[in-house]
Amino acid sequence: MIARRSALLLAAGAALLSVPRHVFAQAATPPGGPFTLAPLPYALDANEAAIDARTMELHHRFHHGAQVANLNAAVANHPQVAAMPLDQILMKLPEMPEAVRTAIRNNGGGHANHTMFWAIMGGKGGDPTGDLAAAIARDFGDLPAFRTQFDRASTTLFGSGWAFVTVTREGKLAIVQKPNQDNPLMDGTHVLMGNDVWEHAYYLRYQNRRAEYVRNWWQVLDWDKIGARYAAARAGTLTI
Repeated sequence: MIARRSALLLAAGAALLSVPRHVFAQAATPPGGPFTLAPLPYALDANEAAIDARTMELHHRFHHGAQVANLNAAVANHPQVAAMPLDQILMKLPEMPEAVRTAIRNNGGGHANHTMFWAIMGGKGGDPTGDLAAAIARDFGDLPAFRTQFDRASTTLFGSGWAFVTVTREGKLAIVQKPNQDNPLMDGTHVLMGNDVWEHAYYLRYQNRRAEYVRNWWQVLDWDKIGARYAAARAGTLTI
């Protein structure tokens, strides 16, 4: 079964590569609605040290774009929900209309997760500084211990999902795993940073070698942007 699944994934990847780029651009165009797919804040090849440009393109335009479109469709007949900020929607998920709650969970969570994911990359790796570095040392011992724990969360998550670092208003950090497109906001906790370990995030280059992808991912983090998220969390202004 494992061999057959790998073969199917390889075939699917080959099929995606053969589709003209303009098809993905059309497929990812969200219909009118309150939620939009923002352009990447850097070139498609900005993260080549960890993620190839074609994966970035497919992941952003096709996967994330579809989630934005599906989220807009889910709230189209619920104007009170459509008027809410995304972080409030996710924090109040049990209050969402039952008929669209699952669609909001999957696509709203995916929209929040990916928006954060694109924002913290495009850098050159290295080490955090300032208050964030101090918080990592306080809560995890040191940076190598933090990376080891985060890598373990990223590689041991069964199936598809995310590894997150959460942050409280007091600046306390913790590492959590979430399945599918669930987001810690659904538990009332804000996200500092996180890594997407769905296979579509890395399969074209790494196939089943998730650990290699996770290891390389540190090379493209922008610690200045992550540090800004930490400061925003402590100021009470961090959203998604």
